[in-house]
Amino acid sequence: MSSRRSDKKTETAAGKVGKTTTALPFSDIVRLAIPNKGRISGPVMDLIEKSGLHLPEAGERRLITKTLDPHVEILFARPVDIPEYVATGAADLGITGHDMVIEREADVAELLDLGIGKARLVLAVHEDSAVSSVKELAGKKVATEFAVITRAFFARHNVPVEVVLVGGACEAAPHLGIADAIVDLSSSGTTLRTNRLRVIGEVLATSTQLIANRPALETKKEKIGEIRLALESVLRARGQCYLMMNVKRTSLDAVRNVLPGLSGPTIMDVASSEDLVAVHAVVSEERVYSLINALKRAGAKDILVMAIQRMVR
Repeated sequence: MSSRRSDKKTETAAGKVGKTTTALPFSDIVRLAIPNKGRISGPVMDLIEKSGLHLPEAGERRLITKTLDPHVEILFARPVDIPEYVATGAADLGITGHDMVIEREADVAELLDLGIGKARLVLAVHEDSAVSSVKELAGKKVATEFAVITRAFFARHNVPVEVVLVGGACEAAPHLGIADAIVDLSSSGTTLRTNRLRVIGEVLATSTQLIANRPALETKKEKIGEIRLALESVLRARGQCYLMMNVKRTSLDAVRNVLPGLSGPTIMDVASSEDLVAVHAVVSEERVYSLINALKRAGAKDILVMAIQRMVR
């Protein structure tokens, strides 16, 4: 007679004694698809780890891996495939670029801008080209990896062009005579300048988004909201730090005047014969350098500066 206890010791196929585990049905699991490679894969993994969704099996290079939350698993996929996976329900959530969502024409909900991989999809020509506007490209060839977005862009401008689909090194197309212009991603513009290309128009602004399957937003609303909040709390903490200090009560007003905070500083009594209060505040990292000296002059002492990993409001 078999036991219903999930931790009952049983014989494994190899003849060794092990513990059975009760797998959760897929309907109880939220699957999050994230990039398996590319420029945003590192920052996304860092965000996942800091949010608390640690991946104990990440080093095993599995396609699908569990997290410390038994109700959340990670699917590693190409960024360009993630919108389709989420739209069809193969994944409930995904992290990919807004440009990928538009290019794949995926019917998904964009829940949160992660502020990673900000870039522009631009229209560019060779620096020696006589073309200086979109209209002047009528009847010409435009090379791109983003055929859907490019066709829609020129359709909005009522400019007929021939779109040449390329799989990479798009910036080489004008030099090779493959096309008269390109539509490609640019973050700093360095690659375009290096390849002697000149921007004549912006097609789309993009950044990395948390996207969701629309039906899953209803059926798995609570867990999806929990994941969104965890990621958002990490983003909110970026660029912020926590200041703690002791201040004599007589100097409190002076300290308060120079100390910014999200909702004003927190002030607490300190068990001390010096009539001290403890003052805590969240401030921007870029202001800490100048604030420390200002706080010292105002009467603060024992100042501590601490990093913030997550911030929930």
